[in-house]
Amino acid sequence: MTTTSSQRLDLAKLAPEVYKAMIALDSVARKGLEPTLVELVLTRASQLNHCAWCLDMHTRDARSAGVSEQKLDLLSAWEEALNVYSDRERVALALAEAVTVLTDGFVPDQVYSAAAEHFEETELAQLISVIVTINAWNRIAVTTRRTPPARG
Repeated sequence: MTTTSSQRLDLAKLAPEVYKAMIALDSVARKGLEPTLVELVLTRASQLNHCAWCLDMHTRDARSAGVSEQKLDLLSAWEEALNVYSDRERVALALAEAVTVLTDGFVPDQVYSAAAEHFEETELAQLISVIVTINAWNRIAVTTRRTPPARG
């Protein structure tokens, strides 16, 4: 593991059209979903991808959106925190993990079916889009070694 904190390159500066397209994708992917749910999903995927930049941003955004400290504190063990997350949040987090990790090369039917029970088709399409988008952002930030600033 490297200890360098030097950013490799600035995608926004060197590929501005790609960066602008990612910003636009991020914006439209969130439409129709509750901001607290979106921030939980973004934070969980960022945990799985070890993306410090996105974790810093999305935990702050989650707090601003009204996500409780307890939900943020327990997010890495959400499956064990049975009374903390709603059923809708739980299936969204399960889907986020399945899409992010793709351990067996696919999203299990039971994970998809559970999400489909809690989200209308349009919402499910948006949720999948949010998950895909954060995974792209995570890969950009991790590859370019973008790190959050120290805050104290």
